[in-house]
Amino acid sequence: MMSERRWVTVLGATGSIGQSTLDVISRHPDSYRVFALAANQSVEAMQALCIKHQPRYAVMTCADAAQALRSALPEALGTEVLQGDSALAMIASHADVDVVMAAIVGAAGLPSALAAAEAGKRVLLANKEALVMAGHLFMAAVERSGAVLLPIDSEHNAIFQCLPANDRAQPEMAGVSKVLLTASGGPFRCWSSEDIALATPEQACAHPNWSMGRKISVDSASLMNKGLEFIEACWLFDLRPEQVEVVVHPQSIVHSMVQYRDGSVLAQLGNPDMRTPIAHGLAWPQRIDAGVGPLDLVAAGKLDFEAPDEARFPCLRLAREAVEQGGTSMALVNAANEIAVASFLDSAIGFAQIPAIIEQVVERVSSVEPDDLAVVKKADSDAREAALEAVARLRTSH
Repeated sequence: MMSERRWVTVLGATGSIGQSTLDVISRHPDSYRVFALAANQSVEAMQALCIKHQPRYAVMTCADAAQALRSALPEALGTEVLQGDSALAMIASHADVDVVMAAIVGAAGLPSALAAAEAGKRVLLANKEALVMAGHLFMAAVERSGAVLLPIDSEHNAIFQCLPANDRAQPEMAGVSKVLLTASGGPFRCWSSEDIALATPEQACAHPNWSMGRKISVDSASLMNKGLEFIEACWLFDLRPEQVEVVVHPQSIVHSMVQYRDGSVLAQLGNPDMRTPIAHGLAWPQRIDAGVGPLDLVAAGKLDFEAPDEARFPCLRLAREAVEQGGTSMALVNAANEIAVASFLDSAIGFAQIPAIIEQVVERVSSVEPDDLAVVKKADSDAREAALEAVARLRTSH
């Protein structure tokens, strides 16, 4: 299928996207080999992955975890264990690497994803924060380096599949009137505002269709995940906010759609399994087996669509307003949301206070035009500080 084997770095190897990526890779040993794996501090999981995939490098962001992994791996394996941000950037930009799966969750994933883009790699982008926080800088790096950027979020991958693209995977937007970004609606789609306000972390993490990490599950429940994807879509496809419409589709079978000026609407459908967009990104423009079963539309029975309720789910509105405001507003929203979600998962605040904290941060921290990564990091830091203060005020008042 391919003339030579591609070497792949997986950033966020122990997460759900990382594990799905390794599952697809293992199905095609003649086409892909693991060059490097990276994780935060899951030593046992990383040890098992290293023994199975035998990467040249394993990187842990936590120093203690790196030392523990170093001790746990047999010397004969030959995997070099490194630690920290500089090591992450190295395995993302190494001359021997062909493909980088950028799947580190949150703001922590930005520097390594940007390093891969600057090095001109095929970047499989599953870390939406890279574009939410630094979309202008990231897309400029892709253009400058000649990197091939392939979106892995199921929605953005679906949009990409519904568009013609050149040999660098740059989509052709002529004739497009808008994109329709589908949302499952999350576990609280049919809940009242009063019930949503009383939701527990366990309820928020019980997604009806997808198996995801706790942070992204809470984002899905609040629709902030869709808000971040809204921002990401504007950057990926060079769209104005009014050209992106969110449509709630509870079955998660239509992953997104593209509406053309002539009245045509193209949709990408499939079973809700992240291995489909991962396999698409790995092999594009070819197609490979992802291990995903065929979609049975007769068994699915029906496909429902409805408008999102921004009164019950204000995070979607906050994200759209951030795009409209521009500058570092999107980074502020993202940082405030990360702190608010972490506080909710620790039972420090209620679910309804997540958007309240984001709104307070956006009002308190000024947005500026980012001309380099330092400006973005400063905005991120300021927003986190303001969000922690907002959480503390809420806890004191209660």
